[in-house]
Amino acid sequence: MNTIVFDAPYATVTYFPEKRSMILIWNGSPSTEEYKKPFLTMIEFGRKVPVDGMLSDISNQGVINPDNRKWFEKEMMPLAVAAGLKRGAIVTNGNAFKLYYINLILSTVNKFPIQTKLFNNRQEAIAWLDSFLVEVPATF
Repeated sequence: MNTIVFDAPYATVTYFPEKRSMILIWNGSPSTEEYKKPFLTMIEFGRKVPVDGMLSDISNQGVINPDNRKWFEKEMMPLAVAAGLKRGAIVTNGNAFKLYYINLILSTVNKFPIQTKLFNNRQEAIAWLDSFLVEVPATF
């Protein structure tokens, strides 16, 4: 059963146990503290359950403060990798400001041992994350 890990007007995080993935859907422009909350909640939740993949849909996300981006790069990414994150998918509508923001993030994220990929729609991003799933044989 899927679990809502975080739910606020500006962001929702859902955990999909059979996929070992979390999906973060942004809505609007979060404040500095609001920006951190879903990520920190994901890290805390991920300490209790296996999480290999993460999708962040920023299609409806507003402008992000540069301090938030720096926090994500310097603090959040090391925590995510230490927690076992292996893959990250980003979904965007492709406007110029978001692509600039994403390119700044990716230039830092690519320094970590994590695979990342950019998508125009959520279905393709989910399919990419699903392509890494391995069926575990039943034990006898």
